[in-house]
Amino acid sequence: MKFLFDNDVPDSTRYVLEELEHDVTLLLNVLETTTPDSDVLDHARENEAILITCNRDDFLSLAEGRPHPGIIILIRRKNRVLERAALLRLIESAGESGLIGNINFA
Repeated sequence: MKFLFDNDVPDSTRYVLEELEHDVTLLLNVLETTTPDSDVLDHARENEAILITCNRDDFLSLAEGRPHPGIIILIRRKNRVLERAALLRLIESAGESGLIGNINFA
């Protein structure tokens, strides 16, 4: 699967997904850090990449009534290991069909 990591997602999470041979792009490598969230969502849609973010409030409201490739809201936990485990469980249980076009929480 193809993922776009928002700037607020811990970089260590990327390594786990890359090890599983997912295509991961860091937002900071393709857009300016000052890019509005609406443009970030547009970029994800244009590149058919599921957006992974910790920015729940902004992206939930932006996704209402507009097409998007899928959004995963990564919930902050006590440590990064728990965050990565939750994300991997979600990806495994939902599969690509459960992620594309939907909003999921990990």
